[in-house]
Amino acid sequence: MFANPFQKLIETQVAGIQENIQKAVQELEVATVESSVGGGVVKCTMSGVGQLTELKIDPSVVSQDDVELLEDLVAAAVRDCQAKAAALKREKIAGATPLGAMGIDLPDVF
Repeated sequence: MFANPFQKLIETQVAGIQENIQKAVQELEVATVESSVGGGVVKCTMSGVGQLTELKIDPSVVSQDDVELLEDLVAAAVRDCQAKAAALKREKIAGATPLGAMGIDLPDVF
């Protein structure tokens, strides 16, 4: 049977893409993003894959009257940090594929 001359080329490219994606995911696992809200009274840090690794709250905002404000600030910090982690992940994964080089935005599936 006649072998497709492009098959080997395609297999090589797919293997390279898989390797690039695996490397990007490994980089994301050690990368960090940070967020600070409320003038710096709530700060959080996440890994590039979106795992919350640190949360700092300035003691000045902790009082019986400010619990609702504190909850809002923590939620805002976490949402902001998640958005930054997702953007970093899209950037790394897109850079590991030929589609990213062509400017095609990839879905957040990794």
